[in-house]
Amino acid sequence: MELIKKYFKNLTPEQTAQFEKLDELYHDWNAKINVISRKDIDNLYEHHVLHSLGIAEVINFKPGTKIMDLGTGGGFPGIPLAIMFPQCQFHLVDSIGKKIKVCTEVAQALNLTNVTTEWTRAENIGEKYHFVVSRAVMPLADLVKIIRKNIAKEQLNALPNGLICLKGGELAHETLPMKNHTLITPLSDYFEEEFFETKSVVYTSL
Repeated sequence: MELIKKYFKNLTPEQTAQFEKLDELYHDWNAKINVISRKDIDNLYEHHVLHSLGIAEVINFKPGTKIMDLGTGGGFPGIPLAIMFPQCQFHLVDSIGKKIKVCTEVAQALNLTNVTTEWTRAENIGEKYHFVVSRAVMPLADLVKIIRKNIAKEQLNALPNGLICLKGGELAHETLPMKNHTLITPLSDYFEEEFFETKSVVYTSL
């Protein structure tokens, strides 16, 4: 939790309490339904919560922004972002039912009224969103094909509507087909921990 306070100094008391509660909630749920690897659960704040909040370093979502978290797994990046941006709406989607159960229970325990969850595949989602966020491992070009239909035309934010992904490793080749409307931001620009040396936020306008 100290890591979150280190980089985000203007949290409200409610946000601080919600972030603090994540540790107990995820340890409890992970013991029942394995959504974070057993060896990684003790790195929850660095590898999952702070990593998710890397998106908040790249864009400050305006109130009223609608965001879909595709392939949310246990709720990342959607749950930390929903705490950070309480006036935005987040729809968390995953094709694995037990992962969505964890997301639903965590959101309810935190009283996150700006979060909805759905057990389905991305291809079945018809609603429109200003942004789709994802920490999924799917190649960027494949993700773009799937979610292009879900991007709203109405603009609210400083960045045009599009896809924001958390990705690791070498990205030049993967982003080549979309290089003219893709921005890669290394998270090492914001976070000094070694974990972030190979991590980036990749934004593609659609």
